Amino acid sequence: MASSMLPALLLFVAFTAAGIAAAETTPLDEVCGQLGGFYVTPELCASALCSDPTSPCRAAGDAPAVAALAVRLAARNATATKASVEAALSSSNATFAGAEVTKGLQACLELYAGAVTALQWAAASVAAGQYRGAREVLQAAEYIPAGCNGMAGDVAALPKENGGFSYMAMVAHAVVASRIRDY
Repeated sequence: MASSMLPALLLFVAFTAAGIAAAETTPLDEVCGQLGGFYVTPELCASALCSDPTSPCRAAGDAPAVAALAVRLAARNATATKASVEAALSSSNATFAGAEVTKGLQACLELYAGAVTALQWAAASVAAGQYRGAREVLQAAEYIPAGCNGMAGDVAALPKENGGFSYMAMVAHAVVASRIRDY
């Protein structure tokens, strides 16, 4: 008798666990789960948006709030990367790297300076529910790290934040683009 109850008990536990997991799903989980494309997986999305332990990533109340968070984080990330490029440019290592690397870092700094301004605009636009122009800003921002790599000539001269910004811009672009499909 007890052995015939075991499959029923296991089935009950499985359905209960699935129900609890479904009940704990947040808007961030839903947005990231819908991306699941070949370049932005749900895992990459969640890790990019929740990399900062103080980030309110799981507290976003709905998909538009997740999109606003993503663009805000991209703007913040670009600002930090810009500061890192400035520091790399002013360090003695840039001087020893040569004129070509210094020119590349200066050009990279200009890219990030423009990106910061554009991403701040995009963050305000997305917060107001306007996605279309912001999507294009984010799409363009995705190419800044590769542009910096090409201009600097010596990728080692670039701060590690340059590569990190690439992922953040890609995730933010995917999240905002998914909002446009929802309309």
